[in-house]
Order: sequence, then C-alpha cells, then structure tokens
Amino acid sequence: MNEHGKSDGPIVPEKRPNNGDVPTSSAEAVEGRGPAKGNSSQQNRLRAQNRKGLPNALDRVREAARRDRRMQFTTLWHHVYNVDRLRQAYECLRPKAAAGIDGVTWKEYGENLGGNLQELAQRLQRGAYRARPVRRVYIPKADGRQRPIGIPALEDKIVQRATVEVLNAVYEVDFLGLSYGFRPGRSQHNALDALAVGITQKKVNWVLDADIRGFFDTIDHDWLVRFVEHRIADKRVVRHIKKWLKAGVLEDGEWRVAEEGTPQGGSISPLLANVYLHYAFDLWAHDWRKRHAEGEMILVRFADDFIVGFQERTDADRFLEALKQRLKRFMLELHPQKTRLLEFGRYAAERRRRRGQKKPETFDFLGFTHVCGKKRNGQFVVLRRTMRKRQQRKLKAIKVELRRRLHQPWWRVGDWLATVLRGHYQYYGVPFNYPALARMRHQVIGLWYKTLRRRSQRTRVTWERMKRMARCTLPTPRIYQPYPDERLSRQHPRQEPSAVVLHAGICAGGPG
Repeated sequence: MNEHGKSDGPIVPEKRPNNGDVPTSSAEAVEGRGPAKGNSSQQNRLRAQNRKGLPNALDRVREAARRDRRMQFTTLWHHVYNVDRLRQAYECLRPKAAAGIDGVTWKEYGENLGGNLQELAQRLQRGAYRARPVRRVYIPKADGRQRPIGIPALEDKIVQRATVEVLNAVYEVDFLGLSYGFRPGRSQHNALDALAVGITQKKVNWVLDADIRGFFDTIDHDWLVRFVEHRIADKRVVRHIKKWLKAGVLEDGEWRVAEEGTPQGGSISPLLANVYLHYAFDLWAHDWRKRHAEGEMILVRFADDFIVGFQERTDADRFLEALKQRLKRFMLELHPQKTRLLEFGRYAAERRRRRGQKKPETFDFLGFTHVCGKKRNGQFVVLRRTMRKRQQRKLKAIKVELRRRLHQPWWRVGDWLATVLRGHYQYYGVPFNYPALARMRHQVIGLWYKTLRRRSQRTRVTWERMKRMARCTLPTPRIYQPYPDERLSRQHPRQEPSAVVLHAGICAGGPG
C-alpha cells in the first residue's frame, strides 16, 4: 500500500525548506497534501479560466447535445458572462463599425477594456443587464427600395456574440446539412458548390427559386421563443433573447416597440433566423422529401433564400403548394415576384428545343446567375455568371468614389481600385466566369479614364497612357475558387463522389 504511486499512502509528501541548501537553517519545512483517490493525472479544464479553457467547456456542451438530440440545456448562461468569452467576443467585432444609440465606439470601449468587461460580467451575473433599443438606418436595395438595418449598442453586440458562440455548440449539432447561411465553417461558396454538384450529379429537371418576403421583419416572436425553448431550458438565456427582441427601435428620435421580427445587423439575428427556419422549413422539407417525393430532390438554403431541385414536375407543384401552407402557419409568406418554378437541368435545353421554345431560363442565387451550359466535350455544366444588377451597382459605387477622389494622385487611386478589384475577383472568380471578370476590369478602367479627363479641359491623359497606368496598378482577372466537385472532394477526401453529394446535405437534407 505504501509503494510509490499509491494515492492513499500514509506517508505525507514533504516540501523542502526554503533555505534547504543551508544545513543549519531553521526554515520551517512545509507539508504537502497527498493526491485524492481516483483523481485523473490531468484536468480537462484549466484552473485559470483563460481562452485555452474556453473551448473545453463548449466541447462538453457540444458532446452532450450530440449524445441526446432531445436534451434540454438548463445551465448555459455562466458560459456567456465569462470575462474571457466576453473579451473574445469584443475582439471579433469590427473596429470601424457604426456606434449604437449609446454612441460608444469599439476604440473608446477598449481604452478600459478590462474594467468594462468585468463590470459587464457582474451585471450579467446578477441580472442587472438591460438591453438598449437598436438604432434604425436604411440602405438602398437593387430594386430601388430601402432595407432597414438595426445597429445595437456596443455592449449588446458583445453579449449577443458571446451568446451566439455558446448556442452554436448546441444548434450546430441540430442544424441540417442543407442550411449554409451564417454558420461557422460554411460560406456562400459552400452553398454554391453544393447546388452546382447537386444539379449536375442528381436527376434535376425543375428548379424552384424561392424567397421569403420580408423574413427578418416578419418573424413571429412567440413561435421563435417556443423554438428556442425546445432545446434551451436555461431561463436566463431565454429571458435575454426576449430582451433583445422587445428592446425596440429608435428611429428619428422616436422609440417604438418591436412586436415582430428581429433587426438585421445584430449579432444574434442570423442565429435566431436559422433556428426559426430550422423548425419551420428545414425539418419539414427533409421529411416531405422522404415521405412524398416520387423522384430525386435537392435542397440548398442560405438564410431566407433557398433553391429546391426536382426530378418530376408533379413533385415541384405539390411541394410549392404544401410550402405555402407550411409557411402560412408560422406567419411567413413567399415573395410572389422572387419565387418561380423553371425548367433547368441536364436535358432542359434539348426538351425546350423540341417544343420550339427558347433556351432554358436562368435563376439568381448569392450574386450569381446560373445558366445551363456545356463544356467543349459536350458535358453538361452549370455556368455561374456575375449578376448584372450586382455588377452595375458596384460600378455605380465606384464611380461615386472616383469623383470624391478626383484630385488625389493617380497612383493612390490606382491602389484603391486594385483593392476593390481583388475583392471582386476573390468572390466572383469561379470557373467559367473569366469573361465577366475581364469585363468588370475594362469598365473600371473606363470609369477611371473619364474621371481623370474631368480634371482639366486640357487633359493630357490619352487612352494609351491610361492602359499603361492600368497595367502598372490594376490586377488582371484571376479564378480564385476551385471547381465545385473539387472543393467537396477536399472536404471529404475518403468519400465516393455519390457519397460526397449526400454528405453535403443537398440530396436528402441530412446532417452535414
């Protein structure tokens, strides 16, 4: 019992005296405490609650959610008001973002970051935190209308982002693979690749391009709270979500209560939107496919925009009618102008030619116009072109900014234009879209040329000189994004091509 390594040995371990090197030292030896029986040699969580220990706590939450899909979590709020998590949330915010109604900017709050976060954590712990109304601003949309955006106060942004990080540990286990919007590790290009692979590798002949009218402004609060409470039983988390929903909107100095909807611009709004559509659409659509679809069917959703592909026209008609009834139950409605059913797929062009019709219709999704095309070897491919409205809107914004920079040195303007074009290439640089990228660069050069010639009535800027300046400063078009099936193969290298399509969540809508 007393050999080395026994946890219950009667021999008490000793610590050497402070002055142990001196033989005659009178320093008192300090006794130590033996290890308790059954303790592991290493703790799973660090003693200090620093950032290294934060993932361990959420990993346990994530594992519990994965073990039991019906489990309700009763104690999550203490993960939110952890000072290190609040600090991490603060660092994830955009430093140059607009301030809320309190007028506090990211930089001003960070001047006494430690004290501010400590005081915020104490208010969250004792229940003294109060959500502030969001400041309402409007941004123009492509169709001429204005989109309302809510700007929360800085502390509301911090708490919301910390709450999203904690709740993601639960909901990322529940969300289906067909959902791509505002989720960690998923982007617009993941959704675009899943859609392209699904149309080319599955039997898709009809495509439903659907959009929910004013989704973020029409979310029903009662249904949303019921959806959250299905998994989150911590009353403090639910109470704070209600606070953010009921905080109201401040517009032109007038405050009004928000009876429905969640303001776009808040850190927690995308997560709440995904939770709402997870129960209102995703689970229902996944079940409808298994029970009622006669042919193959694919589903891809990004926020409130979703694409559904069908093999049979009858499935498409029945799904659309059932979808309208389903959304009506949850106070939602399809946008009549943005929702349409079109013939699209491998055999669409040939079938329409036999009927004496024109080429297959196109549809827009996440900034790209999807077109039925063929490679040089005759193989079917989904061509993705830059949306004309998006490109025109971008050129209009560049033209306004060039007028503002009219009298800056040409090389400084060229550096700014190079940054704009690189960002454009990185998003729209997908295979088969090189002509649209080259056209964008040519149009930018034309706008820059016209702006330089407005500097003086006796300008010396010729078109040949303009082309030399463009070659020195502006980057040439480049395809940044890989082929859709190549990206999916990288993410799932050990899967067969058919299994990759299923694993992406676009076939059966299963977990991705």
